[in-house]
Amino acid sequence: MTKINRYLTETFPNYCCFYLRNGCYAIAGSDRMNVDEVCRTLETRFADTWKTMAGELLLNISFLRADTEVHGFPVERLINTLLISLDEAGQTTQENRNQTLSDSIQAINEKLDVRRCLSPIHALGATDIAITGAGVIDGNGDAWREVKKRKVSPDLWKTVLRRGGVLSEDGSVWYPDEGYRKARLTAGSLNRQDPSLDEQEILTFLRPVMVSLRECERVLIEGCTFQNSPCWNLHPLYCKDLTVRNIQVRNPYYSTNGDGIDIDACENVRLSGSTFDVGDDAICLKSGKDEDGRRHGRKCRNVVIEDCTVYHGHGGFVVGSEMSGGVENVLVRRCRFLGTDVGLRFKSTRGRGGLVKDIWCDHIYMKDIVADAVIFNLYYAGVAATDRTGAATEDLVPVDETTPRMEDIHFSDIVCSGAARAVSITGLPELPLRRLGFRDCTFQAEEGVRVVNAEEVSFDNVTVNGEKL
Repeated sequence: MTKINRYLTETFPNYCCFYLRNGCYAIAGSDRMNVDEVCRTLETRFADTWKTMAGELLLNISFLRADTEVHGFPVERLINTLLISLDEAGQTTQENRNQTLSDSIQAINEKLDVRRCLSPIHALGATDIAITGAGVIDGNGDAWREVKKRKVSPDLWKTVLRRGGVLSEDGSVWYPDEGYRKARLTAGSLNRQDPSLDEQEILTFLRPVMVSLRECERVLIEGCTFQNSPCWNLHPLYCKDLTVRNIQVRNPYYSTNGDGIDIDACENVRLSGSTFDVGDDAICLKSGKDEDGRRHGRKCRNVVIEDCTVYHGHGGFVVGSEMSGGVENVLVRRCRFLGTDVGLRFKSTRGRGGLVKDIWCDHIYMKDIVADAVIFNLYYAGVAATDRTGAATEDLVPVDETTPRMEDIHFSDIVCSGAARAVSITGLPELPLRRLGFRDCTFQAEEGVRVVNAEEVSFDNVTVNGEKL
């Protein structure tokens, strides 16, 4: 790949080559010259290399500009792949011709060791890579995701039904195909389907994240728009020295698992100047789930998130619920959450384990928050804050490696103009939350502050509806 890109630089300076999927390559160019000429030249000059590369599963992506014209190469190798194409407006679109043409690999999803479809844009163990440009990368997620009837309007539900697919027995959920429905019935909350099911039949259920960067170092993502992903939009996993700035991330409000960016067990991360409008959590820090996550034992740490805006999403800034490896040393500042379900969201549950500590949230502005402006919920059960029902149990269980811990989390200069509740804190009776501090905060909310199973919670110059706590 390095030799090919060097040759491109010398011969066709406005073009570069990158690897998309197993046996699939793409040429990206910034002008309108005939890309077929570039492909024919490469095929002639690097015939042996192309044959060798066709057998590789992953290659380091050296550079991808999303505002360039993208063409698949060669055409016959694209038959068994998901395609990425770029229209004249500068938009890359993942085209899913039919779900049986996808491949699956052993992957880590929610930090569980599972099989998933290979992400259309991915890198493993790459260094010094960049995804930049002013274009759009679209994952064609509507062809992959289930849709819940209660989440969409009657007109949109009619549009969904016209796609074909199948319905659940009670007619409340649309699935892309029968294989997806079969897998969903057996998967449960862990999204682990019955292993006896035919993998080719259930490929739609094995939805990939759109951009997967795993164990990469010195990564830049800048300027692009990422939208309509099959699962999460961006998933950096085990990455170091990651910079994400000035991007836009969009998903339909009803999109299942339509997260914005999930920074997963990464170190030394800066996310800045970006906007999110998504169907699930917008900016999320993770570090593993349950036994698999504890076994991997990789922390998410040294993260700065600043000057970002979130419009729609289950949470603006979120930690968890997959935090079994631990999350620490995080600064979130100068961010705006406008109309999200929750503003600042910390979630976990028994069985996770892990320690979340040393997090600072400073100068955060929130408006029209549907549920809680700030929430800690250690009884998280995989539902949105707006869908929660019932009360937490006070039953004590033994404290062990599966007990999640959260402590030393600080909030300052938080302004919330409208929420159902200002602050909701619910810890575990066997291991309460510890040392949560609020300073110089102003909330306007229908309800004030609720604290259950938490110790050393302080409020310094904090007001709710004009009354000081």
